[in-house]
Amino acid sequence: MLSGCQWESDTRTELERIRDSGVLRVGTLNNQISYYIGPDGPTGLDYDLAQRFADKLGVKLEMQPVFSLSGLFPALTRGDVDMLAAGLTMTPERTQSFRAAPAYYYASQILVYKKGQWRPRDLEDLAQNKGTLSVVRGSSHEKSLQAIKKEYPTLTWQTVDEIDSEELLRQVAVGEVDYTVADSVDVALSQRIHPDIAVALELTEDQPIGWYLHQSNDDSLYALLIEFFGELKQSGELAKLEEKYFGHVDQFDYVDTRAFLRALETKLPRWEGMFKKYANEFDWRLLAALSYQESHWNPRAVSPTGVRGMMMLTLPTAKSVGVQNRLDPDQSIRGGTEYLRKMVARVPDSIEPHEKVWFALASYNVGFGHMMDARRLTKKQGGNPDAWSDVKQRLPLLRQRKYYRQTHYGYARGDEALLYVENIRRYYQSIIGYEQAHSQPILGDGIRLVDDWQTITPVDETADEAETTDQVQSALNEVIENTKSGKSVSR
Repeated sequence: MLSGCQWESDTRTELERIRDSGVLRVGTLNNQISYYIGPDGPTGLDYDLAQRFADKLGVKLEMQPVFSLSGLFPALTRGDVDMLAAGLTMTPERTQSFRAAPAYYYASQILVYKKGQWRPRDLEDLAQNKGTLSVVRGSSHEKSLQAIKKEYPTLTWQTVDEIDSEELLRQVAVGEVDYTVADSVDVALSQRIHPDIAVALELTEDQPIGWYLHQSNDDSLYALLIEFFGELKQSGELAKLEEKYFGHVDQFDYVDTRAFLRALETKLPRWEGMFKKYANEFDWRLLAALSYQESHWNPRAVSPTGVRGMMMLTLPTAKSVGVQNRLDPDQSIRGGTEYLRKMVARVPDSIEPHEKVWFALASYNVGFGHMMDARRLTKKQGGNPDAWSDVKQRLPLLRQRKYYRQTHYGYARGDEALLYVENIRRYYQSIIGYEQAHSQPILGDGIRLVDDWQTITPVDETADEAETTDQVQSALNEVIENTKSGKSVSR
C-alpha cells in the first residue's frame, strides 16, 4: 500500500514541462530595453523576443519583472521562472552557474558623470576617488570594477540594492551620485531623458548580451533557443527588432535634447489634447514628435519655402487634406495627421506594420517616389528593401550622381530625410521615457501585481469585455491588499 502511494518521478524534459503547463515564465527588469508598459501595452526588445519564442513553443507568455537585478538569478534558481531575459551581460561567473543562450546584441561598459562636473580622463584619475562611484550589487559592472581594482588598488566604490542602472543614471543626472557604470545602450537611451549624463570613459570592449537558463543536463529548451536565435538572425528579424529599439540612438545632441525637454514641459501640455483628438490609429506621442520636428510646437511657424503651421504643410498638401488655414493649430494637426495616414496607406504591405510609419515619414519629408527609389537601390545592392535598417543606409546616396542616375526620380536630399525620421524617433522615445519617469504604476489587461513581481500575460483579444474588467478589478484589489499589509509592488 505504501509503494502504491509513492509519486512516480517526473521524466519529462524541461521543454515538455513548459508545453504541458501552457505558459513560458520569463524573468525580466523594467527598463526601456527589456520590458515596459508602452502606449500600446507591454513592449521592449526582450518582451518582443520572448513573445516570439512563446509562440514558437505554442504557449502563453508570462513576463515577471522584478525590482532589481539582485532578484533575477535567485528566482531562476528557485524555479520561479523558466529563463531570464533582461539584457544581461555574459560574465564568467554567471556562465559557471547558469546556461547562457546565444548573444543577441553587444554593449560596452561606460563610466558616466554629470556634464559640467569633474571628469575622470582615465583609470588612474578614477582611482583617485574624487567623487562617489555607485554600481548595482551583483552586476557585471561591479565585476568589471573588481578586475580594474587589481591594477588600481586605491579604487573604491559603493554597491546598491533595490535599484537598477536606470535609476543610478538618473541620480548622476541630478547630482545625487557622481559616477556610475552602465551599458552603452542604456546610456544612449537615458540621454534622451537626462541630457546632462555624459560619457567619461569606456571601461570595456563590446560584450555579449544573452538570456540565461538553468544549468542542467537537459538540453531540450537550450537547443530550441539556439535554433530560435539562429532563425531570427538568418531571416533578418533580429536586425529589425534591434533597429526598432536601438536604431535611433546612435547620435546625441545635448543642446537640442535640452531644448526639447523644456518644450515638453512648457509647450506640449497645451497641444496634447489636439494630438490625442486626431490620433486614432496613431500613437499621439508620435504625432507630437512629428510636429516638434516640423515646427517646435509653434502654431505660427513659417519657413522661407512657404510651409507653415504646427505640421508645416505646403499649400497643395493643405488643400489635399481640406485645411483652409494652415496657421490654425487644430486644422494643421488634423491635416498633418491625415496626410501621414495617406502616406502610410501607400507604403507596400510587404513592410512590417511597425516599420511602415518610418517609410511613411521619409515620404512625408522627401516624397513617396524618392522613398521608393531608395528601396529599389537597396534591393539592387543586395539589401532588404522592406527593412528600414537597410533602406535608411541608402537614402543619403540619393544625393550622389553615381547613384541617383540609377533611380526613377533622380536627385533628392535623402540625407535630410534620414535625419528627419531619426529625429522624430528620438523625440518619440523621449516623450515615452519622460512619461515613464513621471508616471504611476500602470494596470491593464493581463497585468497582475503580487509582492515584488508584476506578471504580464497577454490577454486574448477575443476575450469577453466583462471578463477583462474583472481581471483589472482583481489586480486593483491585490494592490489595495498589498498596500494595507505593507507589501511592495513593482513600479
